[in-house]
Amino acid sequence: MAQSRNQTSLYWQSKFVLLVVLPFVGAAVVLQTHWWFFNLPTVAWWALGLSILLGLVAWKLRAATPWAAATGTAIAATLTFSTAIFPYAPWKTVLVPLLVLLVLTSLATRVGRKRKESLGTAEARHGRTASQVTANLGVAALVSSELVQSALTDSGWLASSAMIPTFGFSVALAALAESAADTVSSELGQVLGGMPRMITTLRKVEPGADGAVSIAGTLAGIAAAVLVALAGTISLTGGSIMFWVASGGGVFGLFFDSLLGATLERKGWLNNDAVNFLSTLSAAAFAVVLLTAIGRR
Repeated sequence: MAQSRNQTSLYWQSKFVLLVVLPFVGAAVVLQTHWWFFNLPTVAWWALGLSILLGLVAWKLRAATPWAAATGTAIAATLTFSTAIFPYAPWKTVLVPLLVLLVLTSLATRVGRKRKESLGTAEARHGRTASQVTANLGVAALVSSELVQSALTDSGWLASSAMIPTFGFSVALAALAESAADTVSSELGQVLGGMPRMITTLRKVEPGADGAVSIAGTLAGIAAAVLVALAGTISLTGGSIMFWVASGGGVFGLFFDSLLGATLERKGWLNNDAVNFLSTLSAAAFAVVLLTAIGRR
C-alpha cells in the first residue's frame, strides 16, 4: 500500500515523459504527413494506414487502452516515416520490429496471469496506459527523427560517412529491443524464474520486486531483444553492425533497467514510467557509443 501511494505521488514523472515526447511526435506526424502527401502520397497512405491498424490491434488485444493505442499509433507513424527507405515497401520499415515487439510483449503478459494476479503484479486487464506506451516507445521516436540524426552526425560524432544512413535506425532499434527485453524479462521471470535475486546484492527477493532478476527471465529478455533487433535489421535492410549494435543496446538497457529498479525506484525516487524511459534512453546511448567507436575505427 505504501508503495502504491508513493507511485501515485510520483505520477508527475509520467506526465513529464508525456510532455517530453508527445508534442514532438504530434508535430512530426503533421509535418511528415504533409511532406509525404506532396512528394510521395503512397508512403503517406501506407504509413498512416498501417500505424492505425497496429494501434487498433493493440487495443483489441487489450494490450493498450484507447488513449494508449492512439499514442502508439502516432509514435508508429513517426517511426515509419523516419525509417522509410527507397525503393519503398511497407515491410521495409520499423513497423516490422514494432509488430514483433507487440506480439512478444502481449504473449509474455498473458503467460501465468493467475500467478501474477496472486502476486499483485499483473498488468491491468485494459492494457497499458498512454504514459507506459510513451515511456517504452518514445525514445525510439525521438532518436530516429531527421532532426536528431542531423544534429548527431553534423556534430562529428561519426567519423565515417558510411555509417550515417543507418545510424538513427540502429539507435532507435536498440531502444525498441530494450523495451521488448524489459517487458518479456519481467513478465516471464515472475512465472518461470523461481525465486529471483536482487541485482545489486544477489539476495533472494519476492517475484515482481523492483530490481529483481532471474536466470530464466534474463535469458527470455535477451532473446526478445535479439528477435526485435533481427526483425528490424532484416526489414530495414541493415547489416551485421545494425544487428549487433541494436542487440547490445537492448541487453545493456535491460540490465540498466534492473539497476534503476533496485536503487532509485526502490527508494521511491523514480516511478516505473521514468525507469522505462531512462532504460530505453540508456539503450539508445549505448548504441550511439558503439556506433561512434565503429565509425572512428
